[in-house]
Formats: sequence, structure tokens, C-alpha cells
Amino acid sequence: RERDFETWPITYEDLEPYYTEAEQVLEVHGETGQDPFEPLRSSGYSFRGIALSPPAKRIHAAARALGLSPFQIPLALNFGNNDRTLCVKCITCDGFPCKIQAKNDVTLTFMARAQAFDFEVMPGVIVRRLVENGGRVESVECVESTSRRPFSLSAPVVILSAGAIGSPAILLRSGLGQLAGGKWIGKCLMRHCNAVVSALFPFRTNPDRVFHKQICLTDYYEDLRDKYRTSVGTIQDIYTPSSEVLRHFAPRGLKGIVTLSAKFLQNLLCIAEDDPQEKNKVTLSPEQDVYGMEVVKVEHRYSFADYERRDLLIDRAKEVLGKAGGLIKRFYEINTFSHAVGSVRFGVDTEQSALDPACRMRGVDNLYVVDGSFMPTSGGVNPSLTIAANALRVGQHIRNSSE
Repeated sequence: RERDFETWPITYEDLEPYYTEAEQVLEVHGETGQDPFEPLRSSGYSFRGIALSPPAKRIHAAARALGLSPFQIPLALNFGNNDRTLCVKCITCDGFPCKIQAKNDVTLTFMARAQAFDFEVMPGVIVRRLVENGGRVESVECVESTSRRPFSLSAPVVILSAGAIGSPAILLRSGLGQLAGGKWIGKCLMRHCNAVVSALFPFRTNPDRVFHKQICLTDYYEDLRDKYRTSVGTIQDIYTPSSEVLRHFAPRGLKGIVTLSAKFLQNLLCIAEDDPQEKNKVTLSPEQDVYGMEVVKVEHRYSFADYERRDLLIDRAKEVLGKAGGLIKRFYEINTFSHAVGSVRFGVDTEQSALDPACRMRGVDNLYVVDGSFMPTSGGVNPSLTIAANALRVGQHIRNSSE
């Protein structure tokens, strides 16, 4: 959303062409004009979305009955490109790799295009540190994971993209925390303040076991903007985990009941924006791993505002599920780092950021960081498309700089 960029060194308009390019490469299927907070777009989606499945229709109808504006989630799944295997709309999409390669992931899209160039993947290789000298990375020290054989790589330009936990760890192991802006390396880690709201229905919610991660709600996205200068977040339909997963996370004494009730559950995922706090950080401990590298230490606690935003979404999700026919409703916190961002933030100067607006490491002319760690705020949506769009933007900058 345009307002999500108010504290960024670039605007939504700067990134919009790359959002569009990323959606085209990923062959995102969707419909424009449905999201009440949809920003301006220079192009529509290459492929249309598909008809709603029965579970998704249930949520859509309930939301409409409450006066909300539900819309279809744009999805990078192959429903319309007949040159490849089409999605069969199974229920394992979210938690597993696609067995028939109908999920338009990085391997099938960006990496497939990269094969036309001098591109090589080196599996089983671990980066130990970057060797910097005179404001440039001279080499990348690596080790083979099985043989433990050390070796080095060098290149005119080095791009670090190890994720919002891995990238700051590599930078800190490399001693780059002493450079201009280096005090921000590892700080302001964010991961969204997420929860799943489940409701027990008096009937089987998905007897045909079909894909139904199709509905999203953004009606509350701006409700606390004036109070906190952040979005609230989004609510979206999500699958019911397998009975094995439910049994694992169920409270003691309720595992059997939870497993038996799985077929009668329907769920909504609440994605709430979280604050960038300096105390939430990635650091290194004195302990070393089997490769002789300092072990990563992660410190993270949510703020009161994070919980306020999340709880607002939880209450609204319960209303939707209740309107859909759900009886017993409860929520479960999500404590993973699957949406981790922000730990090597970019900005306008060294007082605010470790990276310049082009995502180049301050004080190191040939080092760029292009994973989710560049983000100074998390926004209220899944960060994947923003990460992809920014990577395309930085790639264009590097290309222009080398010409």
C-alpha cells in the first residue's frame, strides 16, 4: 500500500514497476479492482483467478453479510498456463513443495530464467564470512558442509541474500558491524504478529478436500494508522493442518479430541504488522557450531501495539467465522520466523540504516543485501512479493551501474 512506504527511502511508485514484473515472472493469477485498499497498478494480472471452492465461498458469503469486502488472494499457482502441469487444487499446497510442479516458486520461475546465463547453484556450501578490504569485499570464505573443505570465491559484485536471520549473522561474523551504519546490523528484526483463528462447525467444512486458500480481507488495514503510523494487517483463509500437526500442538489431554475434530474446523490467518524495535535483534553467541562459526542468537518480543493490532484482527476473524456457522472459536499464536524481515534495514543515512537506498552496504562499495532484511517496516501483508520486487529493482541498479 502507498502509505506503507511513508518511512522508506523509496516510494510505492518507485517499486511498482518491479511488483508488476515479479508478478509476471511468477505468473500470478488474480483479479484487479477487488481489494478496497489496492494501490495503483500499471498492469493487470497475466492470468485470471479460479472459481471459489465451497469452503472459500462460505467465508466470502459470511464476510459480505457483515458488510465487508472480501476478495480473491492473488496466487502464484498454475491454474491457467497449459504449457505446464496445471494445479489440481489439493490441500497440501501451503505446507509442502508441489509434487507436480504447479506451484510457481523461485525454482520454476526466476531460476529457470537464470539458466540462460552463466548461473550455477552450489548445494551443500556454507558461507563463513565476507573478507572486506579497503571498502570492497575481496572474497567470500566458504566451507563444504560434508567434507568441511574450506575454499574462497570472488566476484566484482557480491549479493548477500541469506534471509533476515542469516544475512546479519554473516555480516557480523565478517566484522562489518564496525563500518558506517553497522550499528544497525541485526537490529529491528520483525516477523509479523500472527495468529490462526479456528472455529468448530456442526458439519464437515471441506469434505471434498479441495484447495481453499482464496479469500482475503483488508477492511481493517488502516484502522490504527493514525495511532501507530502502521497498518493493522490482513485476514485470509487458510487450510486446516493435518491431524498429525494438530495432535502435536494440541494441549495435553485434548490431543485425541482435536484430532477427531479436524474435519469440522475452518480457520482464518491473521497477519498483523509489528513494530521495528532495536531490542529485537540477531546477534552472535560465544558458542561455535561444527564449522567453527559463532552460533546465531535471536532476541524478539512483541510490543503492546503489536498485540493490539493482532487482537483486533482476531476479534474480526471470530466474527466472520461465527457468521459462517462456526460455534466454538479460539486462536493460536504463530511463533515462527517465516515472515522475518528488517534486520539489515535500508534508509537515507547512517543514523537510520545499514544499507543505502540501493541496498548497498554502507562503506562496502560492491556488497548488496537483497533479502527481507532490507525492509525498515514489515507492512501488513506477506512480504514475499515486496522482497522479489526489490531484488529486481536492485538488480537493475547493479546492471545500470556496470554499463
